[in-house]
Amino acid sequence: QVQLVESGGGLVQAGGSLRLPCVASGRTRSTYAMGWFRQAPGKEREFVATISWSGDITYYADSVKGRFTISRDNTKNTSYLQMNSLKPEDTAVYYCAVDIDPGLYIHYSDSHAYEYWGRGTQVTVSS
Repeated sequence: QVQLVESGGGLVQAGGSLRLPCVASGRTRSTYAMGWFRQAPGKEREFVATISWSGDITYYADSVKGRFTISRDNTKNTSYLQMNSLKPEDTAVYYCAVDIDPGLYIHYSDSHAYEYWGRGTQVTVSS
């Protein structure tokens, strides 16, 4: 089992920034990918970003490309989502997830590819 805990959410004005850490614990494996998804009220959960174990592979949703940056510190089993130039449409609950065996990253944006999930952290962007 892998446990994930997100933090760093809150209320921010449009144009502001937030950084969301996600700490993994339990039976982590060295090749797991860490991803971020979000879900706004009344909408389906959507992919935001993912990063490989080594950090050399990253993917972003088009809606956040150029504004969000995903990174990780394997010494701390932590992934970070740096969110800049936030917009009201970024308002959502943000979830961290782990894909134990990402393979060729073909399904990186599919939530079903991720086996473990955190409980989420609320991000609210005011206009």
